[in-house]
Amino acid sequence: MKTRALVAAGVLVIASPMLAQERPAPAMDEPVFRSGLEMVNLTLSVRDAQGMLVDNLSADDFRVTEDGRPQAVRLFAKAVEPAERTELTLDLGLLIDTSESMRAELRLSQEAAVRFLEAVPRARELLTVFFDQDIRVSRYDSEHQQGLIERIFDAKGNGNTALYDAITVYLSRVADTTGRKILVLFTDGDDTTSSVSLPDLMGLVRGSSVTIYPIAFTGSYRIGDKRSLSARSFVQQLADISGGAVFLPRTSKDLPTIYNKILEELSSQYVLGFVSDNTKHDGKFRKLHVDVGRPGLKVRHRQGYLAPKG
Repeated sequence: MKTRALVAAGVLVIASPMLAQERPAPAMDEPVFRSGLEMVNLTLSVRDAQGMLVDNLSADDFRVTEDGRPQAVRLFAKAVEPAERTELTLDLGLLIDTSESMRAELRLSQEAAVRFLEAVPRARELLTVFFDQDIRVSRYDSEHQQGLIERIFDAKGNGNTALYDAITVYLSRVADTTGRKILVLFTDGDDTTSSVSLPDLMGLVRGSSVTIYPIAFTGSYRIGDKRSLSARSFVQQLADISGGAVFLPRTSKDLPTIYNKILEELSSQYVLGFVSDNTKHDGKFRKLHVDVGRPGLKVRHRQGYLAPKG
């Protein structure tokens, strides 16, 4: 798979006194939800027929199936419960596109990233990836958030776009962490120079436990432009596969509504856990589906996970 080529090419890691200490980059194998004797955790949100979030459900309301087979729910947690619970801790990722194609939208993107950072609850860990033709990865703690804000506003719109590579790097960095993993992606959805192919990337997203919220800046595209259609299709796929949602801001006035929607969803999420009845270590994709026993409710969650190999 081409993902390994990215390791050979190297990832530029920013080191600064203002940053939390970096861990060495792990090899970028496919992220896996481990099953067998281990719990498979699934983060999800529920809305009613009017589109309002529902946060008062119990474990008995949910039915989980894997490849069509019912699974016994062994873990149930709500985001409104104390955050000390490991399965509820929040690991937040920000991917910020600083390439040439974002030049016209960069100021709005910077404002969006900073205002989101100021609004979101403090995460256990904040991993940031700035990318154009290079990829720059940093881990911040809550005490040094101001340093991150300064870096965001200092970013320039230069170079090609390694969007697929940047997402792959992020997925590899969080593959072995626990809790809820949320990625907010600030981009126009265009890729020009990645070594990772689109099918390989989508396979990685399908196998990971990250929920992706693309904030897509496509205002510089002309209506009907093929690049615009392709970019919007791409970010929509990311959201659909991972259980997230896409947002399309036009001006800074749109940003507060977007943040409120994301934050409300994060505060209304559920985490379900089960031990798969399929003990094969075949590395295959397993499709997940969650139903709610109450009528008129719609559940959004990731499509499945990869079984362990070997």
